[in-house]
Amino acid sequence: MAVGERTEPRVTRRRVRTRARLLDAAFAVFAAKGFGRVSIEEVCDAAGYSRGAFYSNFGSLDELFFALYRQRADLIADQVAGALAQDGPDLDVPAAVDRVTEVLLLDLDWLLVKTDFLVHAARDARVAGTLLEHRGRLRRAIAERLGRARGFGGLPAVLGEVDGAARAVVAAYDGVTTQLLLDKDVEGARAWLRQLLTALLTDGSSPQPDPH
Repeated sequence: MAVGERTEPRVTRRRVRTRARLLDAAFAVFAAKGFGRVSIEEVCDAAGYSRGAFYSNFGSLDELFFALYRQRADLIADQVAGALAQDGPDLDVPAAVDRVTEVLLLDLDWLLVKTDFLVHAARDARVAGTLLEHRGRLRRAIAERLGRARGFGGLPAVLGEVDGAARAVVAAYDGVTTQLLLDKDVEGARAWLRQLLTALLTDGSSPQPDPH
């Protein structure tokens, strides 16, 4: 069984509320102190619950993180899907890129938490494998949305099919958000992401947006 995967107990409204509170509290504590510096007790204290409440919902802090990661990955996939859906099957790539970069999640606290966890995962092969699986799901979700839309006949040859395009989207997002962690310039990050994605997903015949 991969890290972050286990048999879930019966879901009740109370359990849903408890789980949501634990996730919110953990996110706040992770962002303030760093993933590797937080204990289960600190998460419980921040949420106002006992260790028993924690372990009835999560087997470990790693498992809790992956629940947070799924939330953010689903949000990003939905944001991409919503931006692409507005054109129907005939995709206007530059216009879709504009819409994606306007709404795409660029939350500094989340980027800090995700980066802390990435370093943690790099030192643990089992955690790294599970994180790769989660990243793969996000990439496939983006590829599936891209595959439903026409308008990619002009993809640069280096990207190949929609899977290559999805990998490029994720890589551009990762690169831009790394810079964002250092300079804290959210609007600048959106502009650079818009420029990168337009360049990656078109054959160069479409006009490039002004990043300023």
